[in-house]
Amino acid sequence: MTTDSTHTNIRTATPADSATILELIKALADFEQLPPPDPEAQQRLISHAFGEHPRFEIFLAEVEGVVAGYAFIFETYSTFLARPSLYLEDLFVLKEYRGSKVGYDLFRFCVAEAQKRECGRMEWTVLDWNTHAQKFYRRMGARHIEEWQPYRLTREQFGEILV
Repeated sequence: MTTDSTHTNIRTATPADSATILELIKALADFEQLPPPDPEAQQRLISHAFGEHPRFEIFLAEVEGVVAGYAFIFETYSTFLARPSLYLEDLFVLKEYRGSKVGYDLFRFCVAEAQKRECGRMEWTVLDWNTHAQKFYRRMGARHIEEWQPYRLTREQFGEILV
């Protein structure tokens, strides 16, 4: 997909993009003030992306041949809609490309992908302090779902439950 706004080209990532993907993830970690994945996690991530049974898909946004951002997606399923849902795990654009519609193009690409897959919805989460992203998603017509609250168990807690 190419758009007129910034001449953004969006394509599916390949194993040859692994180093670039890891650099983008490190940039996201820096932006979110979180530690980046350690080398073992990085190796696992690439294996999960490009192994025999990929667990998610990665789309890269390029401007003039330079990777400017990415989106990680995977499908979940809605039993009540009896349709898949497209889950947007990450949408990230490098600082120097923000404000040039790369994020807009990448988001619209994901919406088009959800439509192509006949998904009943598309979902994602936004950190509470990231008001810029929250405003962007509201401008795109998304709404914050207040009646559903996210919960999480970590890998470390699995053992406590399974004792």
